Amino acid sequence: MQLGYSFCPNDTFIFHALTHGLVPGAPPVREVLEDVETLNGWAVEGKLELTKVSYAAYFRVLPHYVALRSGGALGRGVGPLLVALPGRLVGDGGRVLTPGPMTTSHMLLAMARPDLTLISLRYDQIVPALLRGDAEGGVLIHESRFTFSEHGLEQRLDLGAWWEEDTGLPLPLGAILARRDLGRERILQLQDGVRRSLEMAWEDPRASRDYIRRHAHELSDEVVQRHIETFVNALSADVGEEGERAVRELFRRSGGVLPPGEDLFP
Repeated sequence: MQLGYSFCPNDTFIFHALTHGLVPGAPPVREVLEDVETLNGWAVEGKLELTKVSYAAYFRVLPHYVALRSGGALGRGVGPLLVALPGRLVGDGGRVLTPGPMTTSHMLLAMARPDLTLISLRYDQIVPALLRGDAEGGVLIHESRFTFSEHGLEQRLDLGAWWEEDTGLPLPLGAILARRDLGRERILQLQDGVRRSLEMAWEDPRASRDYIRRHAHELSDEVVQRHIETFVNALSADVGEEGERAVRELFRRSGGVLPPGEDLFP
């Protein structure tokens, strides 16, 4: 069985034990590492049995996938950041780069700033494009939200803070999906395997260190640790009641309607 997730430290931290066969009794899982917008597109195609996606993409594939309660990215202080060069105006009609139309960051910016013109670009190409002057602003996710100031960029809007102030809820960013055709029993086994993989990572962070560094080779140890501490929290182990309310609120604001007999979580 294949599990798709990103190269980012939060994902490699969570899934190291599971994908290396270290979780006793868990179904065998093989890693497929890609950027999140590629994974979003693959989910629309139903390509992988188990995959990380943006919540915005999950809402498009509900008939075929269900979100696990474990392994996702939700929380407070985790929001995508709208940034720009000093003196660059990001006003009415301004061009802003986002990591893709199926990312949660794209959805949030469209909600918060409907006056902007959104242009999609792979997440790791946004900072270079802004430095070339290709757009007025850009939305940063993953590691670039920790390092943008090193490139002389300024934060203009924290989309997580906007969401939290408007809803009082943590921000749902990404989910781990299982294909519904796996059946409920296997889906619950996978959910338990993901949760235990995370618990093992917390118990012995050193075990996954080399694996994380191999996929985050351009990041300093300090940025890697900040990345994990920011995006891996109690809601990663289980979305809980508050996390589920947050997901349902994002789903409602997206105009989503649940198919008959289906739910957002198993």
